[in-house]
Amino acid sequence: MKNLEQELCAKICEVCRLTGIDCSSVDRGGTLIGPESILGLDSLDAMEIVVLVQSDYGVRIGSEETSREILQSLTSLAEYIRVNSEG
Repeated sequence: MKNLEQELCAKICEVCRLTGIDCSSVDRGGTLIGPESILGLDSLDAMEIVVLVQSDYGVRIGSEETSREILQSLTSLAEYIRVNSEG
C-alpha cells in the first residue's frame, strides 16, 4: 500500500492537472504552495486541494491561517488528515 503522502501527491497532481511528476521522488517535506513549491502550486491550487481533502478524506480545513500551516508540505497535510480523519 502506498503511503498517504505519495497518495496525496498523486491526487493533487490529478486535481491540479500536473503531468510528468514522479510522486515517489517528490520531497514530502518541501514547500507545497507558493513560489518555492515542489510541484509549482499556487493559491488557486490550494483551494482545489482543500476541496479534495474534504471530498476524499472527509476532513475539513478551516481558516486561512490554519490552511497555511496544514498545506506547508505533503507531510504536514498527511499528518493533519491522519489526526482528523474518522477512519
